[in-house]
Amino acid sequence: MHPSEVLFQGKRQPLLLPACDHYAGSEKLMRKSLTLQQELGPLFDITFDCEDGAQAGVEHEHAILVASLVNSEENRFNRVGARLHEPTSIHFANDVATIVGGAAARLAYIVLPKVDSVDEVRGAIALVNQHAVAAGRTDLPIHVLIETHGALHDAYEIAALPQVECLSFGIMDFVSAHYGAIPASAMRTPGQFTHPLVVRAKLEMVAACHAHGKVASHNVTTDIKDSATVANDAQRAGAEFGFNRMWSIHPDQIKPILKAFTPRLSEVNEATNILTEAMAAGWGPIAQHGRLHDRASYRYYWSVLQRAKLAGLALPEAAAAIVNLPDTQ
Repeated sequence: MHPSEVLFQGKRQPLLLPACDHYAGSEKLMRKSLTLQQELGPLFDITFDCEDGAQAGVEHEHAILVASLVNSEENRFNRVGARLHEPTSIHFANDVATIVGGAAARLAYIVLPKVDSVDEVRGAIALVNQHAVAAGRTDLPIHVLIETHGALHDAYEIAALPQVECLSFGIMDFVSAHYGAIPASAMRTPGQFTHPLVVRAKLEMVAACHAHGKVASHNVTTDIKDSATVANDAQRAGAEFGFNRMWSIHPDQIKPILKAFTPRLSEVNEATNILTEAMAAGWGPIAQHGRLHDRASYRYYWSVLQRAKLAGLALPEAAAAIVNLPDTQ
């Protein structure tokens, strides 16, 4: 039996996505991002931005540009998504018609910003599906930004929607929505990891994601070129808050984010040794170095190898043999 079949017993495995989601909102930056992705491989996703990161006043032309780049040869790995305008915007329907209607087959996902309720998400998904199905796509993934009071309140219900694969925390809009009750210092480190209202919001969103096997994506680091701050934010987001993905807004942020979320070789070796013994024992309990392991811990170590593979880590032969086992399902 394949490890996933044994360890999850027919249940859906938690979703895995590249650990870095890189945002680009101008043609120059979008093309630069595609070039970098071609060089590094599909180790990070690219999100073409139609909202806050894009020029105002040329919304229709920008949507056409996004669709054309998604459909282009430059999109080599089909790991490019698009953040549309919020569903209440006058530009949302045009974004959907132009980008989803014109590039549904090649889109990795659609991002919905500034939603205020699960019902608003459902309505937006219905419009997206209308155009996606007409273009021959029935399974276009949806990412949702949690940056309003209403979205945070409905985070569990939003994460439960089958088509939603990722929730992202939008820290700047969330802090701004408190109209001064949360200081601006909470938009960056260390405040973003210590202010009680921000900590509560992050933890609730992450808990909603993990309850439904979805991906939790951390907000941006606004210190654009400070790689040490980026690395620290990514490490804390993963280790202390349970995020498994993070936004990038500058190419220099991509590698520190990937490194922070990639398992260390020592973790990979430990996971390999434990899973190798587990397989030899028919997935029954084992004792290693005086510690008991069973299927509960096997699921954790299986995820370590899965994340290492997704990050492009050069796996030891024994680890590669485990993660590359043919799936019989």
